Amino acid sequence: MNDPLKTSSNGAAERGAGNSASGTVKAPSTSPSPSPGRLQGFDSLHMEAERIPGGQSHAAKVGWATTLHLAFQSLGVVYGDMGTSPLYVFSSTFIGGIKDTDDLLGVMSLIIYTLALLPLMKYCFIVLRANDNGDGGTFALYSLISRYARISLIPNQQVEDATVTHYKLESPLNSVKRAHWIKERMENSPKLKIILFLVTILATSMVIGDGVLTPCISVLSAVGGIKQSANSLTQGQIAGIAIGTLIALFLVQRLGTDKVGYTFGPVILTWFILIAGIGIYNVIKHDTGILKAFNPKYIIDYFQRNGKEGWISLGGVVLCITGTEAMFADLGHFNVRAIQIGFSVVLLPSVLLAYMGQAAYLRIYPEDVADTFYKSIPVAAAIIASQAMISGAFAIIAQSQILGCFPRVRVTHTSNKFHGQVYIPEINYALMILCVAVTAIFQTTDKIGNAYGIAVVFVMFITTLLVTLVMAMIWKTSLIWIALFPIIFGGAELTYLSSAFYKFTEGGYLPLGFAAILMLIMGIWHYVHVHRYKYELKNKVSNNYVAELATRRNLPRLPGIGVLYSELVQGIPPILPHLVEKVPSIHSVLVIISIKYIPISNIETHERFLFRYVEPRDYRVFRCVVRYGYNDKVEDPREFENLLIGHLKQFIHQESFYSKSRHSLAGEDAAIEESGDAMEPSVEVQDARLPKMFSDGIAASPLNRCMNEIEFIQRGMDDGVVHLLGETNVVAEQNAGLVKKIIVDYAYNFMRKNFRQPEKITCVPHNRLLRVGMTYEI
Repeated sequence: MNDPLKTSSNGAAERGAGNSASGTVKAPSTSPSPSPGRLQGFDSLHMEAERIPGGQSHAAKVGWATTLHLAFQSLGVVYGDMGTSPLYVFSSTFIGGIKDTDDLLGVMSLIIYTLALLPLMKYCFIVLRANDNGDGGTFALYSLISRYARISLIPNQQVEDATVTHYKLESPLNSVKRAHWIKERMENSPKLKIILFLVTILATSMVIGDGVLTPCISVLSAVGGIKQSANSLTQGQIAGIAIGTLIALFLVQRLGTDKVGYTFGPVILTWFILIAGIGIYNVIKHDTGILKAFNPKYIIDYFQRNGKEGWISLGGVVLCITGTEAMFADLGHFNVRAIQIGFSVVLLPSVLLAYMGQAAYLRIYPEDVADTFYKSIPVAAAIIASQAMISGAFAIIAQSQILGCFPRVRVTHTSNKFHGQVYIPEINYALMILCVAVTAIFQTTDKIGNAYGIAVVFVMFITTLLVTLVMAMIWKTSLIWIALFPIIFGGAELTYLSSAFYKFTEGGYLPLGFAAILMLIMGIWHYVHVHRYKYELKNKVSNNYVAELATRRNLPRLPGIGVLYSELVQGIPPILPHLVEKVPSIHSVLVIISIKYIPISNIETHERFLFRYVEPRDYRVFRCVVRYGYNDKVEDPREFENLLIGHLKQFIHQESFYSKSRHSLAGEDAAIEESGDAMEPSVEVQDARLPKMFSDGIAASPLNRCMNEIEFIQRGMDDGVVHLLGETNVVAEQNAGLVKKIIVDYAYNFMRKNFRQPEKITCVPHNRLLRVGMTYEI
């Protein structure tokens, strides 16, 4: 597979679509004046990617002031869900009432060790470490794995990606045979690639489904407490109040995580202080014997007494860890240390004291199990509990869209200080509508709680599987720890999941229904996205096409710079000859741009642009790969144009320096004419504004050639930049089956037409946009 981004100045072999992890790529040392001998070992793409060393990692350590600031914000965003679970855990566990007060010791012991095992040990100490440059969630795990193995269904990996500052790739090929074996098996098995992708979007769909269920159960539980002082309210009226509260909650999302965190943070902090204080009061007043629950023996006694009923009750106990996945999914909004501080210092002691206080109270008044929480606790914080999964849904949708797994939506970055804080209006209002519908239909938390447990534990179990793969292939952990991780944590999660599935018909089908719909949308979009990319790869233009254009004297060159957009990274897209055929002209400078999202969270601006000449150089056609991470903000049109032209000028200057170094290394001290013959032959081009050094066939010195070329680029910039956007209509080929035609011709095209259009995502200016239409049969 040929790569037209090859730089001819060093005679490098054309490289295929290999992954950067499959070989050893050593970045050259950068210095103010690199020696010619050093320059000979690599091409200009490496020079461009490594021109400025260093760069601040998104996951880099920050000062304690910033960390505490983020930890405070995380209270109002991440922990509202888990922190308000005391609203419904005991009532969901003892649905039929408390038959033996000793059962409270067993359930309290289950809550203690569930919180210690899963949120604390698994997530705080292990899973948070498996972040992708500071970003969490299942798609972050998928992108992390895809950097070490070629598992992406789109073959757009490039060796040069490994030189990006935040890539942080350490090839396991020479260190651990096990890691190499796993990597090889994954790369060579199309089925494993598809399975891993499906598992990832399943977990993603479940998390987004949590974004629907969490607001419903939290707000309904909170508003349900009004019954304590307003017995005349009907359940329908309470549901109406909950719906109004939900609408208000979603309307404030547009303010962004930063402002929402500051607004909700004090409320949640007050909440934690109150439930901890009241918990201590209840333990002291009612029954200090509840402290015996720290002895895990009571768990065994509980199951011996209750048997199957004890196993079924686990579906209620598991609600004590609702929102745990938000610690990982919302990581990009904060940082690892802030999440750990928020959980271990504030949340864990507060909720444990709250549960103990409730258990101590129920030991004396077991008949109040259905509404014991509302005797003395305020409910304002429960409304905010929804924030964790809403923010998580925004972050995950942003990641999945950029990896080609979700239709186009507008991602708004709401903070200049914290990179991962995003807001997606379409998703926000879709979640609001679904929440209102679920609340209006069910009106109580019983069935929603049954659904909630399945969604929560399912996502946690998939995270366990993916982190196990990270431990084996990337961290190269000891085999015994790799085995213990899924056995201990996965075993506990499967036990809870089996209990939650027992109530499948009583509302447990909700998360699976949401997940099925979301997986269908994501699967269809990615399926066509992959096939469209492969079509372009198969039908890419020959490297000789531009050379043939250069010989066509009747093809006029338009003043200015043309920017042609394409998703194809590995060659010249088929849209170019289609453009030349329909509009028989070409701009004096043409830049064929591929906007590529690589599997890391963000890329420094100075590493974003990779250029190549398309031969012949004198024709001034360039290939450019513009690389973004999945959390990078796309610049506005004017800023993007300035960055593009600025980096193009730098590329030309670096190419000139490289060419000069190469010739001096070869000992070429001949006349300028002779050195000109050693370089590329001139091509006569019909352009009145072409520099004299190209029109008369006499090559100037590399420095003069460089300056003239840069001046010509600037004049083209002054004449104006025209954006040429390839708009492809994708249809199923004529002999395709009925299912494929339904997927491509109807489902995909419906989504493509009804979601945001490409120019709204790439910020292409409408007054300088020329659409180039073409139909692909896949």
